[in-house]
Amino acid sequence: MERTGRRSSAPRLDDETTAIRGSMFQTPRPVESADARRLPGLDGLRALAIVLVLAYHLFPGLAPGGFLGVDVFLVVSGYLITTLLIEEHARSGRIALRRFWARRARRLLPALVLVVAVSAGLAALMGGDVLVGIGWQLVGALTFSYNWFSIATGADYLTQTSPELLRHLWSLAVEEQFYLLWPVALLALLAIARPGIRIAVVSALAAASAAAMALVAGDPALDTAAASAAYFSTLTHGFGLAAGAALALLRSQRARGGDGPARARLLTDALGVLAGLGLVGLSLVLTIDGAATYRGGLVVAVALTLAVIAAADRPQSRLVSVLDAPLPRWVGERSYGLYLWHWPLIVLLGARLTELDRASLGETWLLGVIALAGSVLLAAASYRLVESPFRRAPRAARAVPLRAVAAAGVLALLAASSTAVAQAPPRSEAAELIATGQVAVAESQRRAERPLPRDEEPAAAVAGTLPSGDEITAIGDSVMLAAAPQLQERFPGIAIDAVVSRQMRQAPQIVRALVESDRLRDTVVLGLGTNGPIDPETLHEVRALLGPERTLVLVSAQAPRGWTEGVNAHLVDFARTYRLVELSDWRAAISPQLSLLAPDQIHPGPTGGQVYTETLAAALQRIADLPPLVDYEANPGLQRPR
Repeated sequence: MERTGRRSSAPRLDDETTAIRGSMFQTPRPVESADARRLPGLDGLRALAIVLVLAYHLFPGLAPGGFLGVDVFLVVSGYLITTLLIEEHARSGRIALRRFWARRARRLLPALVLVVAVSAGLAALMGGDVLVGIGWQLVGALTFSYNWFSIATGADYLTQTSPELLRHLWSLAVEEQFYLLWPVALLALLAIARPGIRIAVVSALAAASAAAMALVAGDPALDTAAASAAYFSTLTHGFGLAAGAALALLRSQRARGGDGPARARLLTDALGVLAGLGLVGLSLVLTIDGAATYRGGLVVAVALTLAVIAAADRPQSRLVSVLDAPLPRWVGERSYGLYLWHWPLIVLLGARLTELDRASLGETWLLGVIALAGSVLLAAASYRLVESPFRRAPRAARAVPLRAVAAAGVLALLAASSTAVAQAPPRSEAAELIATGQVAVAESQRRAERPLPRDEEPAAAVAGTLPSGDEITAIGDSVMLAAAPQLQERFPGIAIDAVVSRQMRQAPQIVRALVESDRLRDTVVLGLGTNGPIDPETLHEVRALLGPERTLVLVSAQAPRGWTEGVNAHLVDFARTYRLVELSDWRAAISPQLSLLAPDQIHPGPTGGQVYTETLAAALQRIADLPPLVDYEANPGLQRPR
């Protein structure tokens, strides 16, 4: 029986009625302190965050910046964890670190083990590309260090042409590292007598992390590896956690009184609603490869999240009634499971259903709908059958069954993991094709990059004759690399300048360098639409750099990405604008025969490379067959067409 006293009168932090549900994706029970308050509105924020993430991953193009949902999760996690730890410290004068870490493990690990075991087992049954790198993925996932493994292996988060099965667990690793270190750091902070200094220190940490992200990321268009490292790193992507913690420290010093006049309450609610809408709007304009994302875009998302939390955490807030409505609460409670399940499902389904042309909008969304339905069902089942039983404080009556279930889960994980690792290929089929192309290009690069002789007049072009390889400069991305052997066979001497993950925005810089070094040939092929949207102004800039005498062939994009339809529309319109610009419609040529591509539905195999090459040859032939222009100044007797 409890004694009446200061320490025993308040509920324990790890009681079922007061404990946080473990992760940034899970719902807190009411936080009952002396005034029996709870932290309001966080379910709705989690629901919004997971909806943005699902829209970004499952429905390409719907919310290009939906990845900011992860930053919303991080802010919520930093705020909630810090609030609970401060309240525990206020009640007892200490923070029970061992119990805190045990609670986190009990909330995170059961669902995680289930997802990893099922995903690895299904991947082992399927085989192929989904198993590439599965060994380090499993180690990273189960040690909560996935983000650091991703940085060490050079994983490219920006292009995602060959995504890892467990890539989404990078954010869970960041959060768990926060759980490990922050309670200890908070104890040191609470030893500082002046609350203002505590808040200033944590705010400075958040600002330093955000500044480091901007500095490390640089220009994502030029260096996707640096931007990926900045996105994955806890040091450069931890400002959301720190900002949430700073708000919690500020909250702990705030006097708990009324909300002030009705007009002030209404204004605060309105600002909270606008902040929530701002998060949605921001998800429509940010892009994962845009410099603005790393140079303040995510910081704005964090600030908007703080505004929503502050507006909701008031005694008479009307905003909280929306955020804690039944549907947002249901989604928020299951957001951890939704996050865990959705990504492996979309990767496995995409690998299994390779016959679907996911580049078209309808079929892309069809695959997303299937993955979404599966994620909801699995998350609901996980919440009821796995997360909730383990989340409750273990009692003697059910401790043995839960231990048996946990042991069975660990055995299943070991069996699935060992099978998956044993069957994993060293690299994906697309990577093999790209590597073959890189070797082919490297072997001929020395001859292809020699400056054109200044003292030799180029041979006069014969009408209707295709240019030879020595007259062609091809600038492209990994798709062109995969087709390089076939291009070189069809056009001996062709100069191929192709790099993995390259985008159209880099084309003017590349063309300018070739012009200045006298290495740009009379016919230029540009295949740069796979890795992101394009700006028509970039095409006009390239055309101006080429000059009026050079011909330009644009290669359309084939990729299961939301931006390819827009890319191809811009290419078609631009090709119609200039006489010496032609479209090589790779997308139309390969669509009826996607089996000629690697499982990623992007990179051509040898036969697909022949299709790529012959489509290009047909475009070059159309330019060669153009009738010569009439020189009206040299022939004044000719009448100009009206």
